[in-house]
Amino acid sequence: MKSEIPVVLASASQARRAMLENAGVAVIAQPAAVDEEEIKHSFAAAGFKAEEAAEALAELKATRVASRLPGVLVLGADQMLDHDGSWFDKPADRAEAKRHLQALRGGKHRLVSSVVAVMNGQRQWHHTDSATLTMRQFSDDFIDRYLDEMGDAVLTSVGAYQLEGLGSQLFNRIEGDYFTILGMPLLPVLDYLRQRRILVS
Repeated sequence: MKSEIPVVLASASQARRAMLENAGVAVIAQPAAVDEEEIKHSFAAAGFKAEEAAEALAELKATRVASRLPGVLVLGADQMLDHDGSWFDKPADRAEAKRHLQALRGGKHRLVSSVVAVMNGQRQWHHTDSATLTMRQFSDDFIDRYLDEMGDAVLTSVGAYQLEGLGSQLFNRIEGDYFTILGMPLLPVLDYLRQRRILVS
């Protein structure tokens, strides 16, 4: 059931690559050189919604990589964390991770994940999905213990958590698709790859 035709993933995300590989998709990871922080700032200033920003960034990443790979299908993906209209980036250090968790605890935030397929400079397909997560109330002492346990892993994702690990202890309610929360709406991607006959239907 594994694909023989590889798909190029324009992302450095180990979670996205693992998702695709575990689902039987042959993947070649080629991260795109994109200044995400600067682009997000410009999108925010222009009044973009989180969905629009995630889709635009996903397409930009895919287009950058596809430009040097003619005839190859490239998937670009991006995820935005939207908390009451504020967008959170990956924390730069432990102190910022703590501030993020303090800001998010006891309330709701949305994770918006978008994926765009590009070939020969043309967008072929896209899908965007969102999930709503409610963080429970927890103490600063709990945050410190959590950060001690997680180490530098908290710097690799927006919100300073991975739901598939200790990050699950931060929440008391989750509404939405699990794969979307991990960073890519996987099931629509697999359906598209079946349509392209990269996966057997």
